[in-house]
Order: sequence, then structure tokens, then C-alpha cells
Amino acid sequence: MAPDQLLARAREAWLGMAGVPMVFPADGGVDVAVSTRSLLCPPGWVGIVALGDAAIVTVSEGSTAGTVRQALHGLPVGILTYPDRLRAVLPVAEVLGPASLAYLDRCDLPPAGAGLVGVIPGGHADLAAFLASVPAADADECGLADITSEAFVVRREDRVVAAAGYRHWPGSMAHMGVLTEPGHRGRGLARAVAAAAVADGVANGLLPQWRARPDPSRRVARALGFRELGAQVSIRLRA
Repeated sequence: MAPDQLLARAREAWLGMAGVPMVFPADGGVDVAVSTRSLLCPPGWVGIVALGDAAIVTVSEGSTAGTVRQALHGLPVGILTYPDRLRAVLPVAEVLGPASLAYLDRCDLPPAGAGLVGVIPGGHADLAAFLASVPAADADECGLADITSEAFVVRREDRVVAAAGYRHWPGSMAHMGVLTEPGHRGRGLARAVAAAAVADGVANGLLPQWRARPDPSRRVARALGFRELGAQVSIRLRA
């Protein structure tokens, strides 16, 4: 799949989550729309998704749309997900993100770690025990508690120390989650379990998506062949 086709597929998926008809402007601009069904952000927030040289933005109320449209007009798409730049033009009360958005073409599938990675159900007690053993912030960030796929794991002494899986998102996306226990990082375990999870998502006809904030997670994605195509951020405006 060519880079522009990968971008088009990612954009199509996010447009489906906007809840209303929208477009990523062909001229590289920003499309702002009112949507009470948007999945780009929490209810009542402003959701911004920039992919390539264009962006879509959803707001929950019509009275907010004009303010947001005017504030973002003329800003380079590349800075629309920067919280500091948004605070300079909008009354931002709270921010979620930003997170990079990276995608993988099936032609770029990484090799799986044969014999290293096992498979357990997503709701398995061993996965729950693993998530309970790591820092709470890590467990929340990885999203493994919400996967709809099986969990792909590496064990040490019969204990899970690395795991990956994905949640089936709208638009036929496999939203990836991966985590390694702090004491076992730097050994390639995240790449091994993630490669297995990615292969499973592709085999099921899904587009692997890696949404990440921490740099270590982004480095794992790049090592697997994911291409960063944009970013997402959600903001809550002051009344």
C-alpha cells in the first residue's frame, strides 16, 4: 500500500468516528463541525485529529463552533495538536493528549518472534495479574484492559512480563496496546508481542493503529514499521 493510500485509509476511519459528514480538506485546511456523536473526544469536549496536511475538528455545541473555527483559521495544521499553541488562541481548561497516530501497511509486517510469544484470552487472569503488578499509570496508558483481541504474551517463570493486543475500533482499525514490565524493558519483548498482535489484526482485515504519547512507545512503533501520519488531541474549553 502506497503512503497516500495508507493515509487515505486512516482518514476514512476517523471520518467515520466524527458522527457527522466531514472531510479532510484537499487544500490542507481544517474542517470544523458540530457533532454530539463524535468519538474524536469525550462528550462536551473539542476533538482535533490531524492526519497528513489536513485536520478535522468536532465540537459539541453550535455556539462553540464559530469560536473554534475562527481561532484555528490560518494556523498551520502541524501545530493544531500542540496544547501550548491552542491555549494561545482558545480558553482551554483541560487537555487530553496529544498522542501521535501511526499506521502499518500489511506489506511492512514485522517478523514474529517464533516460540517466544504465547497467546491467552484477553480477559485471562494472568493478564489481569500482570496489569495489577505494573505502575497504575502504565496500565492505564497501554489500554490492555480494554482489548477485544486475544493477548499475546511473554512469560518469565510462568509469569507474564510483556503483553500486547488490540481493541477493534470503528473503521476497521486495530487499536494496539502493548506493555512490558519495567524490570524487563530494553530486551525487545515489546516488539515481539506487538509484532504478533499486529499480525493477528492484519489477518483479520484490520488497519493497525498505534496511538502513543510516551517516546519509548513511539520508538517501538517505528521499529515495527509503523508510520506516524499525524496526531490527536482533545481539549475542554472554559465556559
